[in-house]
Amino acid sequence: MSGTLLRLACTTAVAAQAVLAAAPAAAEPAPQRSVSALLTHLQQLYRQTEQATETYNTTAEKLKRQRAETSRLDGELARARLALQDSRAEAGRLARQQYQGTGGLGVYVRLLLAPDPQHALDESHVIGELARERARKVTRLTAAEQRQDTLARAARKALDTRIVLADQQKKQRDDVRAKLAAVERLLATLTPAQLAAITSLEQRGVDEAQHRLTTSGSLPADRRASPAGDRAVRYALRQLGKPYRWGAEGPDSYDCSGLTSQAWGHAGRLIPRTSQEQWHRLRRIPLSALRPGDLVVYFPEATHVAMYVGDGKVVQAPRPGAHIEVSPLASNPVLGAVRPDQAAAADAR
Repeated sequence: MSGTLLRLACTTAVAAQAVLAAAPAAAEPAPQRSVSALLTHLQQLYRQTEQATETYNTTAEKLKRQRAETSRLDGELARARLALQDSRAEAGRLARQQYQGTGGLGVYVRLLLAPDPQHALDESHVIGELARERARKVTRLTAAEQRQDTLARAARKALDTRIVLADQQKKQRDDVRAKLAAVERLLATLTPAQLAAITSLEQRGVDEAQHRLTTSGSLPADRRASPAGDRAVRYALRQLGKPYRWGAEGPDSYDCSGLTSQAWGHAGRLIPRTSQEQWHRLRRIPLSALRPGDLVVYFPEATHVAMYVGDGKVVQAPRPGAHIEVSPLASNPVLGAVRPDQAAAADAR
């Protein structure tokens, strides 16, 4: 992982000490554990936190779309109700007209009393037209009633789905907070010497992974970014030093996929919000084909993402407690890479 745990510990010390004061029994007996075990535990906690964050972000996106759908259906339902009122008013006028006519006699009676056969035929034609118009109005009324009923059921279902998603989002938010508290509790048990040793071990692991990528030929030669990719990179680099915050999309803080989605949005290309959707929906490319602006996705579950900036490095919002930084591409276990400004196969269909 990127960044220094020592800096991270400083930023979370106050919160961690407050947690320990409230629940001292929850603290781990860190001095009895090896540096390697501590690093592994911290990495697991960070990974779990980021997984929970991406789950929260996915639900937040679904909730956003569901709110829009609910609003759309409410608008359609209101228009359908007005149309139904108009249809019922037309049907009422038609019913009244059926029993009204010159001198109080209806059109059927006038037909029977007509002395001229041709006139009678003309009246018959008029009556036929009236009957057909009545049938059309009844059909419109029936259709309007059916549409209102269909939209009312759809609006109710959309609202129910929205309520379920809001409840899921609250539970997922609580899950993220619980995992962050676990990180803070562990950090609060570490001595400065342990933090320094963990940082050194972590950096050594990153250096070795980066060396393997370089010697295997997996890292690309220098390539120029596309115009959109260049704009995305410049936006992302302007965010350097801003804090990571889960669920954030800027402008003051970001999580990993919040940074990449906003950078590409400012470059004129709307891409999915979460790292998992970016991995599944954008065009995949080999690492050897990377150019600045492409996205590097990490971990088997695609729960972290960064933006390639060239020279074997990425810009990323690394994890809770850290700040946006430029890191070696191999700062996390690489899953693969995607290119936002070229259509994926699914988009091309």
